[in-house]
Amino acid sequence: MAGIKIGMAQMPVLFGKAEENLATMERFMKQAAGAADIVVFPECCDLGWGNVEAPALCQEVPGRTSEAYCRLAKQYHLWIAAGITERAGEKTYNAALLISDSGEIRLHHRKINVLTGVEDVYEIGDRLGVAETPFGRVALDICADNAGSSTVLGEAFGRMGADLLLSPSAWGVTPDRDLKRDVYGAEWHQPYSMLSKKYGMAIVGVSNVGYLENGTWAGWRAIGNSIAYHGTGELAAVLSCGETAEELRIVEIKTVPHSRKGTELAAYVSSQP
Repeated sequence: MAGIKIGMAQMPVLFGKAEENLATMERFMKQAAGAADIVVFPECCDLGWGNVEAPALCQEVPGRTSEAYCRLAKQYHLWIAAGITERAGEKTYNAALLISDSGEIRLHHRKINVLTGVEDVYEIGDRLGVAETPFGRVALDICADNAGSSTVLGEAFGRMGADLLLSPSAWGVTPDRDLKRDVYGAEWHQPYSMLSKKYGMAIVGVSNVGYLENGTWAGWRAIGNSIAYHGTGELAAVLSCGETAEELRIVEIKTVPHSRKGTELAAYVSSQP
């Protein structure tokens, strides 16, 4: 089994503060340089997820923010998977980019399973894709694209032969939730473990930490608790949990060779319990 060193960058994201968030990303990149192959950042890590001011602040892709991401990837010789808020004409998308260590955008995903409450901020994406990389076939999606009600998207990546699925995320809880008694994460472990076991597809989801500052979820806490699964279906990592739980952790993720594809894979998957 091959091993890929993933830097899980559980960073604080400040609403509307793109330059400050870029500086935080660079701090994490410096720490990961030489130790990781890929660094995964949270959802909307430029302007904050659910930010009602994002449509007025976001940039096109390619544009100023995406070009800054590309410069960081090239400067620190690291692949990056990161959320970005994207302007496309009159529309705004909750997007994510996979960028090579030479600064080339290899995947550009627009979130499909947009949560109720922010549909007036973000449009819905209309495509899925994978990229051939030195680490195998890599897929990219965003947070609730992997929710239990939306695993059809992850299944599509599995049918595409993805070895690794990277998912910038923003996992939030209510202000009064007691995380010691009411543990967060089951809602993600179930679909992650199912997809990884079923398709031999490693999955890494990385959330931000901090507070949601405006919009429908104003006052909610982003609590990290980022998770990763090996391609064997085994749990690889769970990061610290809480609104102040900033963390960079380098995790070696195991991927597995794929011997089935097309109708053979479909028949194998349908035979599984």
